[in-house]
Amino acid sequence: MGKIHRTAIVHKRAKIGKNVVVGPYCILDSPEITLQDGVELKSHVTVEGNVEIGEGTKIGSFSAIGAPTTNLAFRGEETFVRIGKNCDIREYVSINSSCGEGTVVRVGDNCLLMPYAFVAHNCHVGNHVIMTNGATLAGHVKVGDHVILGGLCAIAQRLRIGDHAMVGGGSMVQFDLPPFSLSSGYPCRVAGLNIVGIKRRKFPAQIQKDLYKAFRITYKMGLKWSDARERILESISQSEHVDNWVSFCSTSEKGITGYRKSAEESIATASR
Repeated sequence: MGKIHRTAIVHKRAKIGKNVVVGPYCILDSPEITLQDGVELKSHVTVEGNVEIGEGTKIGSFSAIGAPTTNLAFRGEETFVRIGKNCDIREYVSINSSCGEGTVVRVGDNCLLMPYAFVAHNCHVGNHVIMTNGATLAGHVKVGDHVILGGLCAIAQRLRIGDHAMVGGGSMVQFDLPPFSLSSGYPCRVAGLNIVGIKRRKFPAQIQKDLYKAFRITYKMGLKWSDARERILESISQSEHVDNWVSFCSTSEKGITGYRKSAEESIATASR
């Protein structure tokens, strides 16, 4: 049996799974809301629109899930929010709904969104992502798996953050960030590989070496991306993770974040 506090307001057609807890003064005002088994909403959580929250996910007090996008192009289309399993979404987090008929905002499984994190319209957040306090995603951002976004960092619209990347606190990201990269700054620059994250996830030593070689060719040899790509493919054995690096950089539309050689260096995109 679940538990719905007597002060909570829950739409009579909302779909509530087993062992769900809805805390004091929560508001679930839509028949399209689905809370899967084991979901827990602390006090004063607001859920609206077409929202599905996955099994075992916990949402902290005063969070707002599924509110209409602040995109001025929104005209009341049917949009969706899908949150995965076993997420820990803390206090005052906002996850807006999408913009454009049938579009979806997604948050994957096993994510940690700390207080005041914000996910805007049309964003896709991968699995095992950590968004630290105040981390902000503008519209249409795609965040890969195992990404860590530092406190108060901001990701500009329509950017991509590659798998296993880490962004330092207070950073302003204006270009795509390749997978496995470590970056920081205002404006953001790549400082190296996310070595700590790679080791924690127990990548084989050879994969670590191959990733560093791909990073060095991309950022330290002064090559255009087309030339760097050719050299990577010629000199490094193919693997899932090196292919991830090459595919990400090759498909960047806005260019990838430049390398921080010195504190004074301005951004340059390696894809140019």
